[in-house]
Amino acid sequence: MKATTPEPDLLVQETVRDAAVTRRVGQLRLIAGLMQGAILYFLYRAQQSGAWPANQAALYLPLVLAAIVLPALLISSLGHLERRPLALWLGAAAAVLAMVGMHDAWRNALDHAPVLRPSFLVFPFCIGFFFVAHSLVMAGAHDRRWVAHYATCFESAWKLAIQLLFAGLFLLGVWLVMWMGAALFGLLKLDFLERLLLKSWFSVPLVCVAFSSAMHTTDVRPAIVRGIRSLLLVLMAWILPIAMLLVGGFLASLPFTGLEVLWQTRHATAVLLASCAVLVVLVNAAFQAGDAAGGLARIVRLAARVACFLLTPLAVLGVYALGLRVADYGWTPDRVIAAACLLVALSYAGGYLLAAVRRGGPWLDGLRQVNIAAAFLSLAVSLAMFTPVADPARISVADQVARLARGATPADKFDYGFLRYHGARYGMQALQALAARGAGPQAAAVRIRAADALDERYEGGTAARASAPAAGPPDLRVWPKGAQLPAGFLTQDWMRTWQPYTPPSCMRGLGRRCDAIVLDGDGDGRPDVLVLGEERGDGAALLSERNGKWEVIGRPSTALAGCPRLQQRLRAGQFKLSPTPLRDIEVDGQRIVLVPPEPELPDCAPR
Repeated sequence: MKATTPEPDLLVQETVRDAAVTRRVGQLRLIAGLMQGAILYFLYRAQQSGAWPANQAALYLPLVLAAIVLPALLISSLGHLERRPLALWLGAAAAVLAMVGMHDAWRNALDHAPVLRPSFLVFPFCIGFFFVAHSLVMAGAHDRRWVAHYATCFESAWKLAIQLLFAGLFLLGVWLVMWMGAALFGLLKLDFLERLLLKSWFSVPLVCVAFSSAMHTTDVRPAIVRGIRSLLLVLMAWILPIAMLLVGGFLASLPFTGLEVLWQTRHATAVLLASCAVLVVLVNAAFQAGDAAGGLARIVRLAARVACFLLTPLAVLGVYALGLRVADYGWTPDRVIAAACLLVALSYAGGYLLAAVRRGGPWLDGLRQVNIAAAFLSLAVSLAMFTPVADPARISVADQVARLARGATPADKFDYGFLRYHGARYGMQALQALAARGAGPQAAAVRIRAADALDERYEGGTAARASAPAAGPPDLRVWPKGAQLPAGFLTQDWMRTWQPYTPPSCMRGLGRRCDAIVLDGDGDGRPDVLVLGEERGDGAALLSERNGKWEVIGRPSTALAGCPRLQQRLRAGQFKLSPTPLRDIEVDGQRIVLVPPEPELPDCAPR
């Protein structure tokens, strides 16, 4: 008779085998972290030196996104996905990142140097999109289904969220300890560790290796992660009754306050969307995988059901608030993003409402299907917004130009600066078309203002110029009596004089009046002009002619604006010019200006 291996020996062998697999996965994750750090350092150095691939934005931006996201997905997937599913998932993720990165580089590449940094919202998109997508992929691989069971999706998403949270805390702890060590060695006049931490070839791989180590540690300790998740969900569930009472009180107050107060805030949609998101998260903290009803207090179950009803009026109010702003002022990128978020919020609100009114069956059982459907909807909506399909800049530029063409927005009220600085490639192309052909019933005025916007070197002047008078000298009262403004002062086109230090508002044709005191402010023997705004907010500046052009060379103390007596003495010519108490320092051809401390406030009482 053939002998059989005792069961304890089988357990020992399986334990040894599992330990070997865990060790091998840990080594692969460390290698992935090191490779990620090396690739990111290479891309950073390429950007600093302008070498390949940083000289091609359409290639560089996708590489940056891929170097950040793909290793993180690989580290999280090792030990859970087999080779073929892993390769397919990383390939699909790479395709999405390439599409988003290339589109972002294309839309932001204008006439000047190519942009080598992704747009501000690209990173939040990558975090949100791949968090949801990776959770669904990991859950599907576990269940061996295209769409996993809801309980598996719940486990996968919350495990990944806690892993990322603790990876962030671990990174913070590593940096604090490293800088503590640098400070300790600094006490001994040894700064090698501080200089090392400031080197990108050391700090970038350190961050990547620390992240991979944290992800591996939390992955091989599932019981700890599950315990932390359970505690966190219980605490969040008990916040739900408070949130429900606050939102319910807000909605109950609207019949007495009216909606006008709500619209006057101009950020009602954002607050309403945030409230929807909070309620959804808290309801799911109570619902969990759908099997937590038996362990919940009755007040928490009641609060969850009531919160499902409250989502609908919040989302509808958000849609109404956004609709009012769009009807009055048209679409902007922020409003397009808000509309996309409201679409997802409405899907949650409608599904949760149906789940709350359904009788029979497990408690709020319909939330399972709603959450999975909303996850896929959020993936589709977010991907559309970061591709040409529903690019917020493209939609808003097309709408704003259409409003101008049909006369809904007058030519002098249109925001040409939005096209120039916030419309990406779409806005620049539209602005060039307006400068060439005009649009709407005021086509000639549109052409002039669009051409002015194209001439701008930096943001800030287009709106003011568009609403300013087309011609006419500044409205100035010249002091002292009998003084004459220098030749050429009034003939300069102040509407095109846009510098880092702009002259007061009256010089730019904004309907203001200024006092102009003629004096020799820089001691070169030629008259300069000290311009004081009539209102305190109009500004003040000392203007001098340099190379045939008048420009700002200084500003008076802020105390002068609030001292009418001193201003009256200036107008009367009762002043003298004192030498500067401090001289400038010149080092290696660079001038360092020493500014004396602000003196005590002058006595402004009339005498």
